[in-house]
Amino acid sequence: MLTNYASINKQLAEQAKSCGRNPNEVTLIAVSKTVGLQEVESAIDEGAHDFGENRPEELVRKSQAFPNENWHFIGNIQSRQIKNIVPHACMIHSLFKFEHAEKIDRVAKEIGKIQKVLIEVNVSGEASKSGVHSGDLPEFLKACKDLENISICGLMTMAPIEDAAHANLPSALEVFRSAHDLLEANRDQAGSQFCEFSAGMTNDWPDAVKCGSTFIRVGRAIFDPDMF
Repeated sequence: MLTNYASINKQLAEQAKSCGRNPNEVTLIAVSKTVGLQEVESAIDEGAHDFGENRPEELVRKSQAFPNENWHFIGNIQSRQIKNIVPHACMIHSLFKFEHAEKIDRVAKEIGKIQKVLIEVNVSGEASKSGVHSGDLPEFLKACKDLENISICGLMTMAPIEDAAHANLPSALEVFRSAHDLLEANRDQAGSQFCEFSAGMTNDWPDAVKCGSTFIRVGRAIFDPDMF
């Protein structure tokens, strides 16, 4: 069974070079939430080592099947599932509630782990979208400062949905630029580890690379045969 991982990774490297960036600065996360173990194994055979899951049960199942790979949790965090997420996630991309930060910290402490996290930010202002608003980020970072078993490594964002109903929202490029500016503006407060930027999916990842993304999250373009 084939995937499109190698092709997308090559395109990513070319896009990074065209933007004057080192391709090694950008990690392609293969979002495997809609596929099974066979497809994951095929992607590994093509060079994939970072995978993204949005459901805790699938994160656990697949990380146990392939423990040598890097498993990122990219879904909505539910408090009751944190105990299952933390032991299996190399990084959590979707933190935006302080009570979740506290619980992640407690669970990580129990298992002797420093959990890497990214703060999800909502810079487009969409009411239906999760995330810390730009003006609230410094306060959120300050609140998390004393949590010893989490490492806040940067920000994650998503572009607006592209359809007629959202015509008045900013473009993906504008959202990514704003989020990256927010990352840069808060580096001094957050610390030297605050340098990662998770942005860009199947439809908009080239713009994310232009704007400094260090993780892009691609599912359909890798695993959907109709897109090969």
